[in-house]
Amino acid sequence: MVTIATDVPTSDELIGLYTSVGWSAYTRDPDLLEAAVSGAHLVVTARVDGVLVGLVRTVSDGATIAYVQDVLVRPEHQRTGVGRALLAEVLRRYDHVRQTVLLTDAEPGQRAFYESLGFVEAHDVEPAPLRSFVLLR
Repeated sequence: MVTIATDVPTSDELIGLYTSVGWSAYTRDPDLLEAAVSGAHLVVTARVDGVLVGLVRTVSDGATIAYVQDVLVRPEHQRTGVGRALLAEVLRRYDHVRQTVLLTDAEPGQRAFYESLGFVEAHDVEPAPLRSFVLLR
């Protein structure tokens, strides 16, 4: 049974989760990762028997925009509904917000997953497409 909650995981839990999905850019500096998660507007976790198996964190003003920064689910729990439950909770909490935005990699399954939750790629927005820009350092 998966429990969805709003809690900030411990540093060890964060490192374990981010390592499990191969996000080494985050795990190289555990203090920075912990600060990033602690500074998030919202952190939603998924746990199975108390073990952290998934997490979503957002950056937001709480009124007009919510940016979904991270969506992670341990590989052994992917495709079991954990990611959907996490994002459904985020969307419920931000249902009053005009723009909910996320950036993800180009893995083929990503598009179908996010579209099933109502997200649209920026260039496909109606009535006029949007542009998305990123500066990675």
